[in-house]
Amino acid sequence: MPSALYNSMNPLCNTRHSVLTKLNVAYRCIGGGLKGQQQRCNLTLSLRTYCQHKPPTPHQQTKDQVDRNDQEKRPSSGYAKQDYGNPISRTFGIISSDVRNFLGLATDAPVNTGQVSDGNDASSGSSLARHNKRENIWPAHCDVLIVGGGIIGTSIAYHLKEKALDGLNVVVVEQDNTYKQASTVLSVGGIRQQFSIPENILLSQYGAEFLRHAHQWLAVEGQQHQPPPDVQFKPHGYLTLASHNGLQQLQQNYQLQREMGCHMELLSGHHLKDRFPWLNTDGVEAGVLGLQDEGWFDPWALLMSLKQKAVSLGVEYVEGKVTAMEGESLDDMVVEGKARANIKNLRHAKVQLSNGETRDIKFAIVVVAAGAWTGQMARMVGIGEGTDIMSVPVPVEPRKRYVYCFHAPEGPGLDAPLTIDPNGTYFRREGLRGLYLCGQSPPPDQEPDTQDLQVDEDFFYNVVWPSIANRVPSFNELKLHSSWAGYYDYNTFDQNAIVGLHPMVSNMYLVTGFSGHGIQQALGVGRAIMEAVLEGEYKTINLERFAFERVLIDDPLYEENII
Repeated sequence: MPSALYNSMNPLCNTRHSVLTKLNVAYRCIGGGLKGQQQRCNLTLSLRTYCQHKPPTPHQQTKDQVDRNDQEKRPSSGYAKQDYGNPISRTFGIISSDVRNFLGLATDAPVNTGQVSDGNDASSGSSLARHNKRENIWPAHCDVLIVGGGIIGTSIAYHLKEKALDGLNVVVVEQDNTYKQASTVLSVGGIRQQFSIPENILLSQYGAEFLRHAHQWLAVEGQQHQPPPDVQFKPHGYLTLASHNGLQQLQQNYQLQREMGCHMELLSGHHLKDRFPWLNTDGVEAGVLGLQDEGWFDPWALLMSLKQKAVSLGVEYVEGKVTAMEGESLDDMVVEGKARANIKNLRHAKVQLSNGETRDIKFAIVVVAAGAWTGQMARMVGIGEGTDIMSVPVPVEPRKRYVYCFHAPEGPGLDAPLTIDPNGTYFRREGLRGLYLCGQSPPPDQEPDTQDLQVDEDFFYNVVWPSIANRVPSFNELKLHSSWAGYYDYNTFDQNAIVGLHPMVSNMYLVTGFSGHGIQQALGVGRAIMEAVLEGEYKTINLERFAFERVLIDDPLYEENII
């Protein structure tokens, strides 16, 4: 794991580091970005944009009084009034609070942090305990606002705070903290290195490393008496089968994976039958078996462990829906094309809480990780609604996918990897009681309606079952146990992730379009966005090819191994 920039527990020692980190982020969000796509402006503009100290006008004072009167009539949201006028004063206010806590001068007060807790508080020495001593204040200002608190958004929040600690204020807005319809918890939880693009392989390699060390890296300081996080990683591998038509692509993928250090084995149809006697190899030319760092895990356990760790580091979760994002055009930052266009800089978001109240959050950087609905979020700032470059929408939409759980007492044993048929049908074991999960993506002309998450069981009986029973004869005797549906954030352009700054919005990162493999790449992408925000460039895995620019110039980056 990358070490923290500053690890002192003394708030007096953290003061200078905290302020410098915030000013650095402010500069990057306005004038920086990734190399090759930076949109720069002068330092005077950066500091003026981020550090304005204008006194309120009489009209603003009157409006504030009206807002306070209206607030008294509304149901309580659990947040105290935020009195800081701008990010810099908020920074010093928090530092002042830390100093008072350190000297024992502060009083305890409840705080709404979105903490995942089992009822036991962390010790007073942890950052979470120190945070809980602060007043329960609405986060009217933050350095980084993350829209979407699923596995992608939470991974980004965790990696940012793990690196910057108290030097960065991170707020995550999640519409539903129960995650009942979140793609994260409705996924099958698979992780593989069997991709056709190097970046995807590298992301999953880091994901596997993280899963193997999750019990250490996600342990919360001060909770040593609690069992270590257990994400239930089962490294039983993937087995990708290919027919004659898919053999060449399988071999090319295998060669790339081996060159990148993946532990794979290419097996002929004959060797597959010897290795897995339960497998019908009719129509199968070969298969690739992952021998290490492939398998599946518990998505809920990973999300909750990651979120708990992020909260302990100081990330604040807000349950609400972002309904608008507003900012201004930068007059000295212009893009030439068919028409001149000014680059935007977003300043604040409106968040509608569960009680119907709407609050504002000002930010330096916003990361949109709203999954299948990221395209809708982008339209809020004119992406896909404007002219020239801004007329190009984010090509991501929800696609519904079914997961079926069935019981087959005579099915494959513990040696069974997650197996993918040449037609795309997959299955894997679920526990030790003869249960299995399976599914298949429908043909493009048979995409199901996405208005709800109702499951089509006829699709199982008419399409999925015949396929898996042909491949594994013992599946002829099975009983459907349960089923559910979830959404892919499907990239209609090239089925690959879109990651990075939007070229026309200087401080908005898009992280979306994973098309079914977001759960396994979330950890690597979280680290990459942390590097882009704090360092101004990717340090470990270069994701510049995943930038939105490829959509603008119609240069797709196809992933040939989508399930």
